[in-house]
Amino acid sequence: MSIFVDSNTRLLVQGITGKEGQFHTQQCVAYGTNVVAGVTPGKGGQKMDDIPVFNTVKEAVKQTGANCSMIFVPPAFAADAVMEAADAEVELIVAITEGVPVMDMMKVKNFIASSPSRLIGPNCPGIITPGQCKVGIMPGPIHKPGGPIGVVSRSGTLTYEVVHQLTLRGIGQTTCMGIGGDPINGTNFIDCLDAFEKDPETEGIVMVGEIGGTAEEEAAEFIKKNVSKPMVGFIAGLTAPPGRRMGHAGAIISGSSGTAQGKIDAMKSCGIHMCENLGSFGDLCAEVFH
Repeated sequence: MSIFVDSNTRLLVQGITGKEGQFHTQQCVAYGTNVVAGVTPGKGGQKMDDIPVFNTVKEAVKQTGANCSMIFVPPAFAADAVMEAADAEVELIVAITEGVPVMDMMKVKNFIASSPSRLIGPNCPGIITPGQCKVGIMPGPIHKPGGPIGVVSRSGTLTYEVVHQLTLRGIGQTTCMGIGGDPINGTNFIDCLDAFEKDPETEGIVMVGEIGGTAEEEAAEFIKKNVSKPMVGFIAGLTAPPGRRMGHAGAIISGSSGTAQGKIDAMKSCGIHMCENLGSFGDLCAEVFH
């Protein structure tokens, strides 16, 4: 089993004819993902490597049965692209785009609340169910199929690091996803933890957080009451200075909230095994998930 994507996922790519969209679509196809359509307004009727391109998402969904969208659209147009996909009732929308304005995301959040679509991102690496489907920009070969561990992270590159360490120790993954580090995003830690808890093949969960916001503390409260599976966690930004944005738009300590130590304490309090040194992450996982 897996969460959100699997071998039945039929992917369409919004912005498929741009440089980034083209490159990462080819990578997803090479991994084995079933990419059925692309969408670029004004380029309908063309093809990109045998993948038909449509002018609108609605048209693409109608013609190809696409149930998932990956968005490679410039920041100024990304919100409209997400809302267009939601309007076409695409089940899963994965927005890779970085730098989407916060005001735009507030509109998206309101719009998507009344639609059946789930949004992952923006500013995220995407989601992968190893051996079945990759929707995003993560390096496919570092993932190991058929394993019992689910991975959810706010950071893209840290996702790759922890997954690589799991794979080096022979620990496979059910699904790995980066939810993005922006202040306003779609799917959050709690959504993923709930899905992993309900997935019979996920036996343990890795959660990677970072400074800023309250997502990790809220997840800790949820874990206390609802998660029975063993968990390993890591928080990035222990040495970050208050008031300065670090990497992600949401990674900023303001006032007394959002500190790394506060998050580590909250996660420890609900029984998560916290890794203090990223270099030993794989060792700790091997110990906890043996």
